[in-house]
Parts: sequence; C-alpha cells; structure tokens
Amino acid sequence: MRVITLEEHITTPMHKDASFDAVRQTWYAARSVHVGHDIEKELLDVGSSRLASMDAAGISLQVLSLTTPGCQAYDGDQAVSMARDANDRMAAAVTAHPERFRAFAALPTAEMPAALSEFEARLDQGFVGAMINGHTSGRFLDDKGFWPLLEMAQARDVPIYVHPGAPHPGLMGSYFKGYEDLARPAWGFAMDASMHFLRMLFGGVFDAFPRLRIILGHLGEGLPFGFERMEDHTPYVVSRRGLKKRPRDCFRENLVITTSGAFSAPAFRCALDIMGEDNILFSVDWPYESNAVGTRFFNSLDLPEALREKLAWKNAARVLRLDLAEPVLAA
Repeated sequence: MRVITLEEHITTPMHKDASFDAVRQTWYAARSVHVGHDIEKELLDVGSSRLASMDAAGISLQVLSLTTPGCQAYDGDQAVSMARDANDRMAAAVTAHPERFRAFAALPTAEMPAALSEFEARLDQGFVGAMINGHTSGRFLDDKGFWPLLEMAQARDVPIYVHPGAPHPGLMGSYFKGYEDLARPAWGFAMDASMHFLRMLFGGVFDAFPRLRIILGHLGEGLPFGFERMEDHTPYVVSRRGLKKRPRDCFRENLVITTSGAFSAPAFRCALDIMGEDNILFSVDWPYESNAVGTRFFNSLDLPEALREKLAWKNAARVLRLDLAEPVLAA
C-alpha cells in the first residue's frame, strides 16, 4: 500500500547556523538518543539516509518542509535568502527523487512582497503548499497583512500547514517562566498552533476564504479533544463577531490534521470521531520521531482497509492534488 507522510522536516546549513542555539543543541542531543538517530544529521540529509529510513518503514513519499522556526523568526534579507535557500534545496531533492518527495514552500512572512513572489514561484514550480512555523514577530495569520498569502493559497487550491513555533513572548514571560523546557514540543507547541488556528477561525479568515485548507499536525494540536466544549461555549462569540461559519463548519471544511508525532490510539480515536475519516492524514514528524515507530503505530490501528488507505495516502493525494507521475520542475 502506498504511504504518504506530510510533516517531514529538513534544514540547510544557512538555517542551521542561524537557528541552532545551545538550547536547541541540548534538546537535539537528548532527543536523538530517544529516537535512535542523529536528528541534526538527518535534518541535513535529503538523500540516501532519509530514503533508507523511508524504505525500511514502508513510506512511499515524504512532503518536505523547513523545520521550525522556519523563516518566521527572521526578517529582511536574511529571511528572504533563507526561504530561497531552503526551497532550492527541497526542489533539488524532489527533482532528484520525484517519486519519493514533494515539498511545502518556506516563506519569509516578515517581508510580504517577497513572500508572495516566492510562494507564487514555488507553486509554479510544483510545490504543494506552504508551511508557516508559528507567529511572525507576534503576528498570526488572522492579521490581514498576511491575507494575500491566504488568498493565493485558496486561488491555487493548495493548503497552508500551520506548524508550531516557539510560543509568543508574552506566554514565555508568564506561563512558561521557570518552565521553559515545557515551551516547545512537550506543551507549548500545541498551545501555539491551536491558538493560531483559533485566531484564524474567530478572526473571520474562513468567512473571507471559505475554500482555504489549513493543516495542523500532532492530531490537531489538542483541538479535537476540546472541540465539543468550545462549540458549546462560542455561539455568542460567533454572533458578536458577525461570523458566518461556526467552529463545527470550519473543522469539517477548512481543517485537516495529521498524526505527526502523536502515536496514541485513544487520541487517534477521539480525532477520528471529531474530524471524520476524510480529514486525517498519516504523518511521522521525521526526524524528531522515528519512521519505524510511526508506521508501527499506524499499522497497529484496527481499521477497515478502505479507511486505512484513505489515511495512508488517498486523503493526502486529494488535499495536495498530487499527480504522482508529475515531478517538480528543476529550479
């Protein structure tokens, strides 16, 4: 059976030099022991080592993306150069292995004219959407300054993957003060990405762009678990803000989620009940997670074969409009 995974990260020497500080290096070292491979080395590899791990786990195709903080933590020429460098690296990987890779564009969101130009150029080149890694200097995608990107994504019928970034500085200075170790994958990432999506929902993004698709990883960053309570407590919010679409509408029409880094059967069942079988896509979160562990979890789920195929690749092919015979054009 074909298997497509969508939250599979890379870095580049330029991005690594800018973003791999002492805290990140310490976490990478500890996490590498846990997952059984060198995370930094695997982030830099878009060839033999990555493909060998995919082959061993039975993964047919990865959608590549620039790892957090992406370009969202940078501005000016640095952000623009970083995005182009990462996108060139991913395009080269897809060109070299068109049957194994696709890519989400990295975008310099602090420099919107350049971000729009880069997004359009990469979509023309064959990229299947974009990944945004958290906030841009405290601004989220509900900010109308970013709406031209959302308009382009809707017009081109490609999704935006909202990946976590480091929480907003206000949270870091209050909720996570003294507990900074919890501010990233352990808990803060889910807070960041879930609130990012909710800001878009209650900020009217999906009224303005009713066909826009957002992807969230990690089984929806906790949103499926809290969905019914949120739906029950927000009718007045929807009314006060003059929104046409309620949370239930947006969850089913504008959101898809992946299993990246969330290999829990009870959590999966909750997500499946809330999101429906057309809105969940299998993913791993390589190299922060193990391809072998991810596929073993997926294979252990008691699913009808038709549903397993949807989650393994058919939903991804539909959401990304994949023509698996068409490679990305050379840069």
